[in-house]
Amino acid sequence: MSPDGLATIGPLALERLRAAGLRPDSVGGLTLGADPVSYAIALASAQGGDPVRAFTVRKEAKAHGTGKLIEGPFAAGDRVVIIEDVITTGGSAHRAISAVREAGGLVIGVLAVVDREEGGCENLSSTGVPVFALTTVSEILAQLA
Repeated sequence: MSPDGLATIGPLALERLRAAGLRPDSVGGLTLGADPVSYAIALASAQGGDPVRAFTVRKEAKAHGTGKLIEGPFAAGDRVVIIEDVITTGGSAHRAISAVREAGGLVIGVLAVVDREEGGCENLSSTGVPVFALTTVSEILAQLA
């Protein structure tokens, strides 16, 4: 959530989406891990002149107010990339995919900052959407060695 982290992650993630041929209308995922990454992507996209909206998927709908599970400028019919900070088992991404699909969104991919290489990307294969990561835990550990 640091300014430097957001300034780095947003453009890198947006570049990875574009390189994969993904052109979402909106990005988001399960709060809290996906939030800063999604917002950084939205800002980078606006600065590049091709805006992508960001949203948050609550862990459960609030009992008051709008009672929505998805907050932010998400709209039914959106082409969506689910965002994760770290993929371990894939459970958070599965929950976000289900929420978006139930709300009428079309999930076109999942993007994580880090794949912990513990089976999460493989577990997400059942969703029928491609999964991408900016890096893996092995790549990070290799740089630290």
